[in-house]
Amino acid sequence: MRFSAATTAGRFLPQRWALRMRPLLGRIDAVLFTADERGEAGRMSLIAFSIRIISAFIAFVSQVLMARWLGSFEYGISVLVWVTMVIVGNLACLGFHTSVIRFIPEYRERGMLAELRGIVLASRLFVLVASTLIAGLGALGVWLASDWIENYYVIPFILGVICLPMIALGDLLQGLARANSWALLALSPTYLVRPVLILAFMALMLGLHYEPDAKTAIFASIAATYVTTLGQLMAVTSRMEKKIPAGPMAVHFGQWILVSLPIFLVESFFFLLTNADVLMVGAYLQPNDVAVYFATVKTLALVHFVYFAVKAGVAQRYAQFTHGDPDRLAAFARETVTWTFWPSLLMALLVLVLGEPMLVLFGPEFTAGYPLLFLLVLGVVARAAVGPCESLLTMSGNQNICAAVYAMTLALNIGLNVLLIPLFGLWGAAIATSLAMVFEASALSFTVWRKLGIVMAIFVPAKKEVA
Repeated sequence: MRFSAATTAGRFLPQRWALRMRPLLGRIDAVLFTADERGEAGRMSLIAFSIRIISAFIAFVSQVLMARWLGSFEYGISVLVWVTMVIVGNLACLGFHTSVIRFIPEYRERGMLAELRGIVLASRLFVLVASTLIAGLGALGVWLASDWIENYYVIPFILGVICLPMIALGDLLQGLARANSWALLALSPTYLVRPVLILAFMALMLGLHYEPDAKTAIFASIAATYVTTLGQLMAVTSRMEKKIPAGPMAVHFGQWILVSLPIFLVESFFFLLTNADVLMVGAYLQPNDVAVYFATVKTLALVHFVYFAVKAGVAQRYAQFTHGDPDRLAAFARETVTWTFWPSLLMALLVLVLGEPMLVLFGPEFTAGYPLLFLLVLGVVARAAVGPCESLLTMSGNQNICAAVYAMTLALNIGLNVLLIPLFGLWGAAIATSLAMVFEASALSFTVWRKLGIVMAIFVPAKKEVA
């Protein structure tokens, strides 16, 4: 016997309410229990969203405690170092963490087991070697440029690069798990386990009378990152060995790198775009301002996470449907816009209502960021209004033009930050970020329509023809 939301409502609610809610509850049942690809994508998006909601709470509590323990100045240093390491670690995958989501379902569907074994092993080795080299070059670069960097950043950044190989490997493992629709294994290590361990190691080190400064926070982050990634590696490897029978291995590294590099550009521009404002604030303003801006951005996490959850759940289905019926792909893509926009809008309103008391928890000085929320949320909602367009473009073979759109958006974002931050401080960063996100959403939606004939926009009716 299986649970049904519609049946349960009929039993326990007044008949009039049950009838009104039946269409919505029927959709919930379809997402939870339908065995087809749509149902599986919906379930993965729902699991991803649930994990990100829990993660948002954990991250918020963690960042509040960190800000209280370190003070705004040291907290701002640790934030800038950690954000930089997460960005560089993601880029160190060189696109393989996303291309595996495209190749693994294809190889499994076509019975290409030798290639499947090859990409699973080769991608892990490549990312580990590449990220280790980048970490070494990064540490050398910081040391050589130490005369031009503020003294309080030098040692934290040199320590921070120790995390890079494990951050990069963790991103790849997330891609491998997503390619197999293992939502919990894909997302829980990065978004649940790691932040809890960072907080636990930080509390332990303070209990052992280490100084409450950025260096201590980075040591805690290093320990948590290594424990989390190595645990995820063992779990993913074990499940892969059970799912893929032993046999010969084929490596087509040239083909994989040719596909991965444009995806690398897309992911690079997207990741830099998502975090450029924090980096630019760090370049122009003091660590205290970085702390306030980062805390403000963190309060928007609930809104962002809807978008990322849907993206996590549908990317592999976009890849699968691209090789089938175009009308099926178009209908599914349009549906994912609805999945993204309405929950994002609801979360945005909730954040605006609760934003100020949330920021007070970081400390009295952090409430200076509350007015920025009203501006920043516009860009987030604009992105949600067109759904995961970049995933659709990437998985349908249009990664090059997607990369070009992100390059333009990133250039616009950085240019506006350079122009506006010296004039308006944190308001300049918020204006630049919001305008760039509106441009990004418009350009991606237009590109999807031109290339695929699919209208990815919440309030625009679908059209069949391609211009």
